[in-house]
Amino acid sequence: MPEGRASFINYPMPKAHDVPYQPPPTPKNPVVKGLALHYLANIVTTIPLLPYLLWSNAGFSSLRNRKELEGIEARYDPTVIQLPEPGAEAPASYTNATNLRVPPDANGRFYTVADFHDAYKSGRLAPIDVVEALLPLIRRDVAHRSSHSTAFVDSKVELVRKAAEASTKRWKEGKPLGILDGVPFAVKDDLDVKGYKRYVGTKRDHTEGKEVETSWCVRKVEEEGAVLVGKLNMHELGLDTTNNNPNWGTPLNPYNDKYYTGGSSGGPAYAVATGLIPFAIGSDGGGSIRIPTNYCGLYGLKPSHGRVSTAPLLKPDRSVVVIGPLTSNMADLEVSFRVLAQPNTSDHPSAQFSPPKPLSGSRNKVLGVCKPWFDRADPAVQEACHSAIQYFVSELGYQIIDISLPLLHEGQIAHAITILAEAAAAQRSLTDLTAPNKVLLKVAQQTPAMDFLLAQRLRNLLMQHLGYLFQKHPGLIIVTPTTPNAGWPIGAGELSYGVSDGNTQVRNMEYVWLANFTGVPCIQFPVGYVEPVQGKGKIPVGLSGHGEWGSEDALIEFGFDGEEWLNKGCVGNAQPGGLQHPLGRLRPEGWVDILGMGSGE
Repeated sequence: MPEGRASFINYPMPKAHDVPYQPPPTPKNPVVKGLALHYLANIVTTIPLLPYLLWSNAGFSSLRNRKELEGIEARYDPTVIQLPEPGAEAPASYTNATNLRVPPDANGRFYTVADFHDAYKSGRLAPIDVVEALLPLIRRDVAHRSSHSTAFVDSKVELVRKAAEASTKRWKEGKPLGILDGVPFAVKDDLDVKGYKRYVGTKRDHTEGKEVETSWCVRKVEEEGAVLVGKLNMHELGLDTTNNNPNWGTPLNPYNDKYYTGGSSGGPAYAVATGLIPFAIGSDGGGSIRIPTNYCGLYGLKPSHGRVSTAPLLKPDRSVVVIGPLTSNMADLEVSFRVLAQPNTSDHPSAQFSPPKPLSGSRNKVLGVCKPWFDRADPAVQEACHSAIQYFVSELGYQIIDISLPLLHEGQIAHAITILAEAAAAQRSLTDLTAPNKVLLKVAQQTPAMDFLLAQRLRNLLMQHLGYLFQKHPGLIIVTPTTPNAGWPIGAGELSYGVSDGNTQVRNMEYVWLANFTGVPCIQFPVGYVEPVQGKGKIPVGLSGHGEWGSEDALIEFGFDGEEWLNKGCVGNAQPGGLQHPLGRLRPEGWVDILGMGSGE
C-alpha cells in the first residue's frame, strides 16, 4: 500500500484492465405471469433440456468468449478488511444523542430516532405508548387486519410489550441506555430472532421448529434498548427485485400503490417509508437494500462484505450477501450502522474490521463517473442524478472525474451466475416454492462448473481494476443511478401467481450488482421524484455511491451531502412527465404519524 493509506487484508492486486465499453445486448428472456407461469413452472421442472435452453438463452455462457479472463486467478471471497489504525480505540458510545445530525424541519420531514428519544425524555410519550399504537397496525393475527400488516410476517405481542415495558421502566427511572432506547425497529425475515420462526419469504419454516438464537447484529441493536416489533416480509428467498410475494402478500409502494416496493427487502422499505418505524435491518445480495430504498425514497447502506456479522446465518458460502440498515434519514442510517457493525470477536471476518466511528479530518471529494454506463439510465433518472451531482460540484466542492470500468455486462452475468448457484445449492427442494422461483432455480441448477469458475475470475479482474482506481484517486466514490428505471409498475395479474420478468430484473440491477460482487460498500439516497406511468403519486429516484473497501464512514458523509441536496438544493420544476424537484422532502400520502398516535393526538 502507498504511504499514508490504510492497511488492508486481502486487498486485490491493483491493476488497470482497459476494455472498451460495450452496451449489453437486448435481453430475450420470456416474460410470463398468471396461470401461464404456473404451468410453465411445471413444464420446466419436468422436461429435460428445457432448463438448459433457458440458461443459454439468458446469456450465462457468454463468459466463455472473453479472452481477458485468461490467466486471471479465480477469487471466491470478495472480503477485503481495512485494519484499525495503530492505537485506534472503539468509540465509547455508538448512540450518543448529542452526536446525531438530524435533518432540518423541512417539508416532508420523517421522524428520526432523536424524535422518539426527545418524546420519551420529555415525558410526553413512553415506549409502551408507541408500541400500543403500532401493534393494531402491524399484526397479522387479528380479525380485521390493517393494510400495513402485509409488510410484516409476525409480531410476537408478548415479547414486544415486554421489551417496551422494560424500556419504559428505564426512562421512568432516568436510566435510558442511549438514543435507541425504546425506539421501535424490525428485521427482514432472513435473520434469526429468538422466539420467531424464519420463513425467508416461503411457506416453510426454515428453523424447522427449533429454538434459534438472535442474530448478532439484531442483538446489538436490542442491547441498546431498541424495541423489536416484528419480522418483515420479503421476496421469496430474496431472488427477485419486486418483493412480489404470493405466499405472504405483496406490500405496495407507499408513494404509489400501483408500483412495487422493490425487493427483496420490500417489507422493511414499506415499514420505514410509511413512518411505522424509523429504521429496519435488511439484507443485500443483489441490491436488496438499495433497490427498495430507491423505490421508496429512503436511505440504504450496503456495507463492505463481511463487515456486519451475519452469525449465525449466511455463512461464507454466500459470497454476495451482506446485512445493512434501511432508514428514513441519514442520522438514523449513521447510528444504526455503527451499532450493526460492531466487530463480533467470535466471527471471522467481522472481528478483524476497524470499529465504525465518525470520520475525522478532511476528506477528498472525488466522484467517478463511467459515462457510457451512467447514460444507460432513463432520461428522467439521469436528470435527477445529474442535478444532484451538479449541486455537489457547485456548492460542496466535489470534483468529477471520468473513469472506465471493464466488462460491465459480463460482470452482471457473472454476479447472476454466482448468486443463483449459491442459492440453488442451499435449497433442498423446489416443490414448495412459487412458480417464478421454481423456474429460476431450475435454470440456475444448469450452471456448469467451468462457467462458475469463469465468473470468479471476472470477480478478481473487477476487484483488481477497482483497487487500481481507488489507489490512483484516494477518496474516490463511484456514482451511478441506483436503478436505471424510476420504479417498477405492477402489471395486471402479477400479484396472484407472481411474475417471471428477467428482462426488467436485469435492467433494474444494472448498477447494484457491482458492490455485491466485488465486496465494496455502497450507499443509496433519494435525489428527486418523477411522474408515474400509472397510479397516483410521484416516484422517488435515487443516486448511489460505491466506495473503497471499509470506507463506510466516508460514504456516510456523502449521504449527508445527498440529504442536504434533497432538503435544501431542490428548486421548483413542474415540467410535464419529467423531473419534479420539490422544495424539500416528499412524504407518502399515507404516511403514519406514529408519535402523534402514541400521544393520542
